[in-house]
Amino acid sequence: MLTKSGPKLGPIFAALIFSGLIVGACSGTPPIPPPLPAVNVPNNIVPGQGIDLVTDVSERLDEVKQNRLDFVARYYRPPESRWPALSVGEAQLLSGLGVKIVAVWEWHSRYATHFNYSTGYDDAVMAYGQAKAVGQPAGSAIYFAVDFDARSLAPIDEYFRGVAAGLAAASGGNADYTIGVYGSGAVCGAIKQAHLAQYTWLSNSSSWAESIGYDDWNIRQGGRSLPLSFNHDFDETKDEYGGFLLAGYGEPASAGIGPRDHNPPQKPQEQQAQASALIPLR
Repeated sequence: MLTKSGPKLGPIFAALIFSGLIVGACSGTPPIPPPLPAVNVPNNIVPGQGIDLVTDVSERLDEVKQNRLDFVARYYRPPESRWPALSVGEAQLLSGLGVKIVAVWEWHSRYATHFNYSTGYDDAVMAYGQAKAVGQPAGSAIYFAVDFDARSLAPIDEYFRGVAAGLAAASGGNADYTIGVYGSGAVCGAIKQAHLAQYTWLSNSSSWAESIGYDDWNIRQGGRSLPLSFNHDFDETKDEYGGFLLAGYGEPASAGIGPRDHNPPQKPQEQQAQASALIPLR
């Protein structure tokens, strides 16, 4: 899916970036760099900063812990997806570290034709079933992704009306989970203003409609900015964002609270675009 001044990069990490820029300038088309080793981790990563990724993070927990991440965003998906959905085991391991989970549903989210009331309803029912299977506590959020630059917001509105109805029906009345929206500033603003989502997650695609200057976000996505050995997007939060821990692991299960003061890294737009290219199509 997936920026203020922030942590200073160590000399080795800075040298890696500088050398990569020189190679890209000489070759004409910048090559996609290999995964960076987990060295010179910034020493001021604080709660309220995390990552999202399309793969299971269970075997990367040492790096998650070393970077002192507050949360990891992972996906619910239908069985036919080529990417693994968040599993019970993965959720337990993250919760055992005290690392909150942000749940997001994504399926055909890059295509405008996917968005209507019926698909919103069906997506919500499937997301609800996976959330219950994982043990996601009631009151936390499930974000639903709009992973393209939507210029017509009417179908997106109908989709989220379907999401609200689907979650309520699956819960047997009042929805067990709150709704979040991932997308452009235009999408986040419209869906929240229509009271169809409580939380907003602003995409790192700054060229999308109304994304520059949009500030009413609970999570804001950046590019790849941490020295992790696997593909990821960096994310920052402010205030409450609907993350959770499983009951019996780490802290008591509850929605996530981010800090009031944090200082996340910022990347130029061209570096964000290169970083985003590292993330495989979902």
